[in-house]
Amino acid sequence: MARVTSELKWLRGLLQCLSVYVRDSMRVYCDSQSALHLAKNPVFHERSKHIEVDCHFLRDAIVDGTIVASHVPTGSQLADIFTKLLMATQFIALRDKLGIHNLHAST
Repeated sequence: MARVTSELKWLRGLLQCLSVYVRDSMRVYCDSQSALHLAKNPVFHERSKHIEVDCHFLRDAIVDGTIVASHVPTGSQLADIFTKLLMATQFIALRDKLGIHNLHAST
């Protein structure tokens, strides 16, 4: 999430250089409830001592309104089609969301 936030902040800066001003918060979707809780909760717990600069960077972006972190259910996470072994029904549903209808059609 910190890496995506960094890229979004860079893109916002680039757009400002081009005189395009984005006033709305940017949405970052994550399927990890624990990552979202750590990003939003300013209190560190014993189990999160290893978190360093990335967590603070992400938390600052949430507090200042640059981004809004939202949960997306694992079944709706489009990136899963590229990173996980899926059941056929879930694979087809995600494939259709990407707009890929016939994998074997001639180009």
